[in-house]
Amino acid sequence: MLPGPDDIAFYREHGYWISPVIVPPEVLDAAERGMERFYAGDHDHALPDLPATRGWQPSDGDVLRKNDYSSLRVDELAALVRHPAIGATAAALSGADGIRLWHDQLLRKPVGGSAQVGWHTDRQYWQSCTSDDMLTAWVGFHDVDEVNGAVSFLPGSHRWDVTGLDFFSQDVSALEASIVDQGFDPAPVVPRMRRGQVSFHHCRTVHGSSANRSTAPRRSLAIHLQPSDNRWRAGSSHPNDTLVGHNPDPDYTDPAIQPELWPNPLASWGGHS
Repeated sequence: MLPGPDDIAFYREHGYWISPVIVPPEVLDAAERGMERFYAGDHDHALPDLPATRGWQPSDGDVLRKNDYSSLRVDELAALVRHPAIGATAAALSGADGIRLWHDQLLRKPVGGSAQVGWHTDRQYWQSCTSDDMLTAWVGFHDVDEVNGAVSFLPGSHRWDVTGLDFFSQDVSALEASIVDQGFDPAPVVPRMRRGQVSFHHCRTVHGSSANRSTAPRRSLAIHLQPSDNRWRAGSSHPNDTLVGHNPDPDYTDPAIQPELWPNPLASWGGHS
């Protein structure tokens, strides 16, 4: 089930790749239960109460929910992050000797809203990292397509030098105009994915998603991944820096916050209590 040479070549040419079904239904069923437990405040482990760890709160209403570090708090979500096929696939696509968690994002897009995710790259938010080969595994908890707001990609954009993008922007037309003005062609691909498939994209690939026009919330987990040789880079910072250990710089190999997922995905989960 791992990507072969043609799959790896596709990823490196286009900046993204869609796996076959690699996550078993029982893992996703458990993750959905974990998602509901997370929102209900039923957590297995605690994290420091910091702006980076709060994310969406019930008082925010029925908007796009984004909560980072959910897998460090709820065991069913940790099990999804640690599923061996995800780490092994990320290693094969990126060519890394090992894969660690960078952080995760639990995402819930409401029905009928205007909530969109603006065109952006993950790399623009990860300037504190030395690696330029980080990547993201996006796992839908159900089938996804253009109706319920699947992740869209701009093929080949991992080779672009584009600025002015914004995850939080709701003015997609303005972002696309900016991309055109910089000499690039925003021709999006919107993959249709069955439950159990996973999309992988390079940290420099431009991506986003449209509003959910279906009859049920779009539910997913974005698993951001780092090659094992990634380290902290002076001159910038990331919310991870407030959670990981320091030696004296932020330690991006901290096993409690950024555990190894491949080649040792079954190692004990540190967690917090």
